[in-house]
This record gives sequence, structure tokens and C-alpha cells, in this order.
Amino acid sequence: MSRRELVVLGTASMVPTRTRNHNGYVLFFDEAALLFDPGEGTQRQMTFAGVSATDLTRIAITHLHGDHSLGLAGVTQRLSGDQVRHTVPISFPASGEPWVRHLLDASAYDHHERVALQPVAFPATSGARRGEDQVVTLPRVDGERGAGPDAPRLTARPLDHRVDTVGYRLDEPDGVSLDPAALADAGVPPGPAVGRLLRDGVLVLDDGRTVRRQAVSAPRRGQSVAFVMDTRLCDAVGELADGVDLLVVESTFLHRDADLAARWAHLTCRQAAIVAARAGVRHLVLTHFSQRYRVPDELPAAFEREAREVFDGGLTVAADLDRVPLPPRHRP
Repeated sequence: MSRRELVVLGTASMVPTRTRNHNGYVLFFDEAALLFDPGEGTQRQMTFAGVSATDLTRIAITHLHGDHSLGLAGVTQRLSGDQVRHTVPISFPASGEPWVRHLLDASAYDHHERVALQPVAFPATSGARRGEDQVVTLPRVDGERGAGPDAPRLTARPLDHRVDTVGYRLDEPDGVSLDPAALADAGVPPGPAVGRLLRDGVLVLDDGRTVRRQAVSAPRRGQSVAFVMDTRLCDAVGELADGVDLLVVESTFLHRDADLAARWAHLTCRQAAIVAARAGVRHLVLTHFSQRYRVPDELPAAFEREAREVFDGGLTVAADLDRVPLPPRHRP
């Protein structure tokens, strides 16, 4: 049975608090399990959440500030200690490679891990704004689990923070859904015949009649998820969020502190919610909160109120160890 959900490991920005760990998010998408931005303490949070190192199929880092990357050392050593047999690609902004290599060799251990570094570099585009017409598709690597031809595509775009930062988007290819009633009306028996029809596009029944896939199916739109961490507002934020089923986005400050957001190159809750509304996001997950806000009257309550002023879709003001399922597919 396929599993499609976001497991939130941590939700604090810069400084962990008594109730919130550094960043960390695992997106389960069928056979894939992508760990985004493993901050300090991620390995322990994985244990609390019931996520094993063997689950992980990729690590994706948006930038090399510590609250988004310090946990890489522990997670990689866990891959080694558990002797995970498949290759786990690690993607990150290309300028951050020295820090990634330092984290991978931060202490003495037996290196049994199988990782593949994937620095993300963008072509220079003369006169273009950051994020405009720049998108990189992350390639599959040998030994990566769940990397078949129908696997979802992971892309990256440059964001606008104080260091090189990328946002990620996962897109499932469009497909078709077979209609059980139409299959029964056409005389297609349940079982292997249905699989052959879906695979081959045509099926010859025992009585000689031919059934074509398009006569008993409807288009199925692929699902999509975007992951946007530390950034100012820029074109790429909306491009990453455009029409996604799930948007995981930083919401470091309430809008009353917009001056601080501008100073430190972050989004406010209102800015993130406006982007989601304009982009047609189905479910919005707000996270990466400043430790300045009081619990529970400001966090989560004030963040939910501010987001609801401009966004009426699904909403989660994330807490550590939350599990957020992807919304059900659009009905054709």
C-alpha cells in the first residue's frame, strides 16, 4: 500500500526550544522517503517518529546554515551503522559542498554508508532575476531505491536568502485511473487482465472482443509537493508552489515583525499564506518558527489566525512529530 505523508521532525528556526527541535522533515511518497534539511538532533527525532535510516532514499538540503544541516553528520553515520544497502543521494547548493564534506567526515567512524553527492548549480542567465527560468532536475543515481521510470521527478530552483539556497519540488507524472464500473461493463475480469490492460493499453477478451484502455479510464493528475525554506519573496517561491497539493514553507515571523523578516531574508506568515492562495495550493504547512513567539497564544494560535486571513485551503501550523497526509487526489 502506498504511503504519502509528511513527517515533521522539527520546526524551530536557528535555536531549538524546549518544545521544538531544529528543522527536519521526511516526505514519504510511495517507495521514496526524502529527508529535507536535517538540523541538529534529527537522528533522535527520527527515532521518536518511527523513521529508520533504511527508509531514507534521498537527503535534500536547501542551504548550509546550521539549523538546516547540522544533523547531516549524525544521519550519515546512522546510514553507516545500520549498513543501509541502497545509495542515498545528497543534494545541496553547489557552493555549500565544503561544509557538506566536513559534516560527512565530522568524527571518526567506519564508513559503510553509500551516499552520492549531488551539488545543485544553476546556469548563469544574463539579466535574469534570481529564480527566473532556472530549474534543475536532480538525476537518478546508480543504486538509488525507487528510481524507476514512473518515479516522481525532483527539481530545484534558486531562492533568495543570505547564502545560496534552493527550493525543491517533487512532481508525480500524470497517468490514468481505470474505472471499476466501466471495466465491469466491458467484461474485463478482475485480476491479471486489469494489469495487462493498464500496461499494454489494449486487451483481447476470451470472446474475441477488444477493450481499449482509454474507453475504461480517466486521466489522473500526478500529485506534487514543494519545499521552500529560508528566502525573501522572489519569483521562485510562487513557481515552486504553483498548483501543488502540499506546500511546506518557512513562516519564521508574524507579519508585525516584517522588518525582521526583511533584515534576515525570511518570509512572514502572511507572505507565505498569500503565496499559497495565489498559487492554488491545496494544503499549506507552515514551519521554521522564531523562538521569540510565546506558546500557545502566539504559536500556533496567532500564526493560524494570520494565515486564515488570506488562505482558505488546508492548513497545518506544524509541531514536532506531526504527520500530514497528502490531500486525496483530484477526482477526474
